[in-house]
Amino acid sequence: EPEPLADVHGARVLAILADSVTTDHISPAGSIKRDGPAGAYLVEHQVRPQDFNSFGARRGNHEVMMRGTFANIRLKNELAPGTTGGVTRYMPEGTPMSIYDAAMKYGRAGVPLIVFAGKEYGTGSSRDWAAKGTVLLGVKAVVVESFERIHRSNLVGMGVLPLQFQGSATRHGLKLDGTETFDVTGVAECIKPRMIVKLIIRRQDGRGESIDLLCRIDTLDEVEYYRHGGILPYVLRGLLKAA
Repeated sequence: EPEPLADVHGARVLAILADSVTTDHISPAGSIKRDGPAGAYLVEHQVRPQDFNSFGARRGNHEVMMRGTFANIRLKNELAPGTTGGVTRYMPEGTPMSIYDAAMKYGRAGVPLIVFAGKEYGTGSSRDWAAKGTVLLGVKAVVVESFERIHRSNLVGMGVLPLQFQGSATRHGLKLDGTETFDVTGVAECIKPRMIVKLIIRRQDGRGESIDLLCRIDTLDEVEYYRHGGILPYVLRGLLKAA
């Protein structure tokens, strides 16, 4: 049986991204940089740089692919202005580091993660690794102005909450700087299609505020996928019950 549903508590923001972030921004298919987390992993495993090939060619290796998540050289994270290529700041220290390294450090500390973005998040090809890599980094929720249809569905299928701003609310209006912590509440009580959940923001100076978000789990089937932690556990549990 799946674990009971739980709200998200004490999350940190991993990345704040702009409009029209594509699945290639989230999970690139191009060449692997030697000085990035994926390149460092391959070197540690005696792979010569001339044999790195591309993320597309190594998509069967989750160790490489999770290190390549949010590592596109054109990705700009508003948490780390003036940088490109998958850089963030680890909080509360504010230390610059790769998104992968920060995510692993947060994971070891038991800190869940949130990604914020603008309009049309997940456009482009329906790349499954864009959702797989997201969940492997420990991201529990993605909060945006609008989703591309298939990527939204893929996030649910990986057990990640797709949350959407309402009305005129945007990431800009929240004036986030990365020092905040976040709770997402309302999930543990009862999850149903297109329900409203609360995002509670706790500022470094002690101020708190909350906003309503639309949960883009759109169908009853998707409720079941999310309740099981993703579509794969859902299918496996179904097979066990039928055995």
